Formats: sequence, structure tokens, C-alpha cells
Amino acid sequence: MDRRQYRKLTCAVALAVGFAALPGFSYAAEQMASQTDQPATAQPTDAKPAAAQPTAAQPANAQPATQSTADAQARETPAAAGTQSAAAGQATKQAEGQQDARTQAWVKSRPAEDIITKAMKQYEGKTIVDTTFDGTTELTAKTAKSTLTMHTGDMFTTSGLQKDREAIFATGYFYDLYPTVEQVPEGIVLTYHVLENPVLKSVKIEGNTVEKTADLEPLITVKPGEILNSRTLHENVQAIQKLYRKDGYILAKITDLNIDKDGNLTVKINEGKLEGFKVKGNTKTKDYVILREMRQKVGEPFNSTKARRSMQRVYNLGFFEDVNIKMNPGVNPNAVVMEIDVKEKRTGSFGIGAGYSSEDGVVGMLSVSDTNFRGTGDAVSISYEVSGDDSDAHGYTFSWRHPYIDAKETVGTLKIYNRTYEYSDYDEDGNLKEEFMRKYSGGEVTFGRPVSEYSTNYVTLRNRKDEYDNFDPSDESTRYNYDFNADGYSIGRSGPTFAQWRKENFGLTRSIILEHVTDNRDNVYNPTTGGRISLTGEVAGLGGDFDYQKFDIEDQRYFKVGHAQVIATRGQLGGSHGHISEYSQFRIGGQSTIRGYRDEQFRGTRMFLATAEYRFPIVSKVQGAIFTDWGSAWSDDWQPDADLIHGSVGVGISLNTPVGPLRLDYGRGDQGGRVHFTVGGTF
Repeated sequence: MDRRQYRKLTCAVALAVGFAALPGFSYAAEQMASQTDQPATAQPTDAKPAAAQPTAAQPANAQPATQSTADAQARETPAAAGTQSAAAGQATKQAEGQQDARTQAWVKSRPAEDIITKAMKQYEGKTIVDTTFDGTTELTAKTAKSTLTMHTGDMFTTSGLQKDREAIFATGYFYDLYPTVEQVPEGIVLTYHVLENPVLKSVKIEGNTVEKTADLEPLITVKPGEILNSRTLHENVQAIQKLYRKDGYILAKITDLNIDKDGNLTVKINEGKLEGFKVKGNTKTKDYVILREMRQKVGEPFNSTKARRSMQRVYNLGFFEDVNIKMNPGVNPNAVVMEIDVKEKRTGSFGIGAGYSSEDGVVGMLSVSDTNFRGTGDAVSISYEVSGDDSDAHGYTFSWRHPYIDAKETVGTLKIYNRTYEYSDYDEDGNLKEEFMRKYSGGEVTFGRPVSEYSTNYVTLRNRKDEYDNFDPSDESTRYNYDFNADGYSIGRSGPTFAQWRKENFGLTRSIILEHVTDNRDNVYNPTTGGRISLTGEVAGLGGDFDYQKFDIEDQRYFKVGHAQVIATRGQLGGSHGHISEYSQFRIGGQSTIRGYRDEQFRGTRMFLATAEYRFPIVSKVQGAIFTDWGSAWSDDWQPDADLIHGSVGVGISLNTPVGPLRLDYGRGDQGGRVHFTVGGTF
């Protein structure tokens, strides 16, 4: 903090003391930027008092510009919207009769600065016989004298005088000072005439709404009953603004330090308001879809943390390639308008395929989906498959997600399905047991509601029926000859021998699923910091064929270790109890769990999973990865045997495309290596 800043603050305090407090009278109006850097200068005897400026002579008829601590502080603290205006304590012109007696006497006796400068030059090189102070108390005299660099016996210089005046002023106890010299035979006697700051009577804070007065008061260390120290007050102002900045209120500033002639100090805070929103760049997406993700309301103090979170939420919608937020000046002083500029990307997809053969008849597929249906933010997906016989996949699936059912941000999801597809069943050694047609039909309804900014509770009601069908007894792809028909063909597990197995693993499942998710990842599609933790519990029964309880916990963490390098970790534990089918048990192996093994190769009523992955950029929109996966699924005890734990290491590459992320991995475990491909990325 330099002398000019101290002087400006002290000027504001002293001027406030010198002038009577009138209704609506403010000592901290906004000042032009050109005035901010002008030095405050000495006043002639017929004008209002102002702080002496030792470094520049002041014309006798000049009008001073005095500034408060908020001026210096505002110059040091940039605002989010661009530049933050300096809060300048600028006194309104008052008649001399409205000044207190102490200030009137000072005005009449104080010489102009140019006169002081000329007078001091004639004593250059004289010996200082003594240095005295006029106008100090015992406390301030001792403090002021300790700052001097020219002492008794030293040679007087105007540069040394300048330095000492600045040092005295920097103590913070004085509003103004000027020197006089008395010549004696032995040399000169140097006297500093000072005008002390007033004795502080009380402190009052106004304008704060987001920060409690009880939290701000301890930051003001100037004490009632003592002489006001402008240096300490300046530090107090900095501490208040630092607290506001720490909590994200970067526009907050002290606009007025007003002290009346009785010593009552008022600290006025302008917290900086959010005046409105403006959305740009959206052609499909409705404005309200973007604006409902805003974390603060119009009229509230602007908060940069909430603005950053708002930008994250808009990007995490998945509708935009890029999201930028800009702060534009508002209509009112120290107010901003938040401009959200988005670049939309394609959110819909359409697929169709058809064929015909004399053996199978018509075979076709149709799928339509849009994660931002008609720009409303709803997600809709429909797929339909048709085949000439039961040996090909057929059926339909439908899902609809509505993210804002009510004002509490309740999300609802509906799924309806009736689909038959070819399922490959493997044993734990990776050998194919059987390929059969598996049918599932039913539906699910899910509701979710946030309980905090980053946490959401979900409840799902599921009604699903699974069925088994050995589609072609003559197909030699069936590796295990479980049963045979009259023609000698294997009928897999569709015969009477495996009736009990089918009963235990296929049927109607009615369950309720409860899930709690806390997700503070910075980017849900390509996270670099934060994490996601989920707790899930499922209870089945409710009139279905299965009666079990199943739970698991999963934790994902992301750590940025370089400019664009990320370490991603994942851990998962789960267990179940009761009558649960093989296909509802925990299933690991494949792209999403342990790479290097077949999909769902390991099953059991207990499971654990651990993954560590190092991700690094290769070129734009292309990312490489090195990973290791470990896990197990078993059914006997709570702790797996060592030979049931499987692991792998590998490398991967992901590509960000208009249809979504594409991921290709190669993992190698204790049963060899395997390539995995997926659309949508990994954890």
C-alpha cells in the first residue's frame, strides 16, 4: 500500500469529520477513472481542507479530489464483468459555516503546498537542531517520531523531508500535515503540524445481505474510543472484500466510508446485483431449458461460484458443443446481466435397416431417438425390430425422460419393452455354454428429486418378465449337449431335465430400487475433477417369482495431474441375499467392468471391482488411456478365494464424434486378450 492510498483514505475520513452529516449526504460517490489516479493535493486557506501531497505543489485555487479506502481496494480487485469502478470518497461542497471548529482553524492556518515547497528549499543543508510535533497526542507523537529518518544533528534535505512526511502520513493516524521551520543560530528547528483523525465512537455496517453482520464485525478492528487509524481501516476493508470474494461475490465493494462529526463510522457495502439473463446461440433449444439450470435468481448478489456451476449444468445437459458465460454491465450501477452463449450440437439419431430372404422372410430395424426432443430437454427413444422367424432379434423398446416435472426439479423416466434377442452364455473360463433366445418384457418407472445441489435420490418400480427359448436345436453352436430331442439334436436347456433351472432363473421380477447419487464431477462426459458416488438397494418380491435383496456402493474419483492429463479411479462393492436368478446376480467382465474378458463372464451374489486409468490427450478430440481392472464375482462367502480374483491391464483410445464418444479398448488378463468397442465412453 503506497502513500497515496493512505492519504486518500485519510482525506475521506477527515473530510467527513469536517462536514456536518446531512440527510442523503454521501462521501463515497463513484469517481471517473481519470480522477482515480490524480494525487490529492493541499488546499488554499479559503477552500475545504484536503490531505497534503508532498510530491506535488498545489495551486492556490485548486479543488482537491479525495478518495476513500474503497478506491484503492477497488483498483486492486478486478470485477468479473470487466473492470470494477473505484469507490471514491468525494466530499460535496459545503459552506465554511458547516465545518467544525477544529477543521475551520486548520483551513485558516495551513499554507498552500507550493508555498511550503518554496520555503523548504532555502533550508537545504542546514543542521537539524530539534524536531517537534504540533497537534499530536502522546500516543500519536511517539508513533510519528519513530518513523522519522532525519534526526537531530542530521543535515536537512527536501528529499528527506518528503520521505518523513510520507512516513508520518503512513501511520494512519493523521488526516493532514505540513512542516514549518524555525531558524536558530545552531541550525533549524523542524516542526510538523498535524491534524489527527477523530476519535471513533461507533461502527455500523449497512448493505450486507449475503454475509451476516456477525461475520463482518470481527473483521473491523478499529476500536471505538481510540483515534481512528486509516491504515487499519483500509486493511479492514480489504478483509471484508476478501471474505466476499472467497464466497464468490466478486462484485461486492465498499462504496461509502462515512464518519460524522461525532465519530460514528458507517461502512456501506454494495454487493453487486444480477440484473438479468440473456441467452444466445440456441436455435433448437428453448430458452427456459437453459435458464432453469441457473443456480441464482435475478435480483440476488452476483456469485461467480454459482455462475460457474450454472455453466457446468448447461454443458452437462449434453445438448451443446460449447458453453460460455459473459458478464455485461447492467442498467443500475454495480449490476450485471449474465449472457449465456451456447453452440448446439446434434442430439437426434435415426437408424433403419431392412432385408428379405425366402428362409427368414422380412427382417428389419427402425430406431429413432433424441435427447433434446423438440428443444424441450426431454429424451425420447424408440426402437423396433422385426424378423421372419424366432431365430432373429425382434420386438420393441420405448423410453421417455422428462427432467422437470415440477418446480422441485423432479425427474421422471418411463421405460416399456418387449424384446427377444440372441444371448451368449459363457462359463468362468470363457467357454461358450449356450446361445439361446432370451426374451424380456415389462416396464419401469423412475422418479428422482435432488436433495442438494450435487445429490439426488431416485426410486424405481420395475415389473419385468424374462423367458428362455432354445431357438434352433439343429444349430451346432450349442457347445454343451444338455438335452437331446428325438432326432438326436441338442435342445440345450429347454428340456425337462433343466425345468428346475429354468424356473429358478426365468420368470417375473417385481422390485423396488432405491438409489442415492452424489455427483460433483466438473464434466459428466469427460470429467477431470470431482467424483460420483452411488448407493443402490433393490428389494424384489411383491408378488413376483423372485424374492431377494441386493445392494451395492460405487465410487468414482477424478484427479487432474497435468494440463489435460487425468487419473480416474473406481471402486465398487456389492452383495445380495435371497432367491435371485443368475441373470439378476452381479455380472462382471467386459467393457464396463473388467476388460480383457467376455461380457458378463463372472457372476455371483457378491462382487468387488477396482479400476485405475490414466487418460491423456493425443490430438484434438482424441484421448488415450492406460488402465488396469481388477474384480471378482462369487457366491459362497463374503470374501472371495484368491483364484476367483481376475485382473487385466490394457490401453484404450476414445474419440469425440457428433454421434457421441466412441471408445476402443484392448485388455489382457489371465485368459488372454480381448478388444472392446462401445459408443458412449466409460466411467
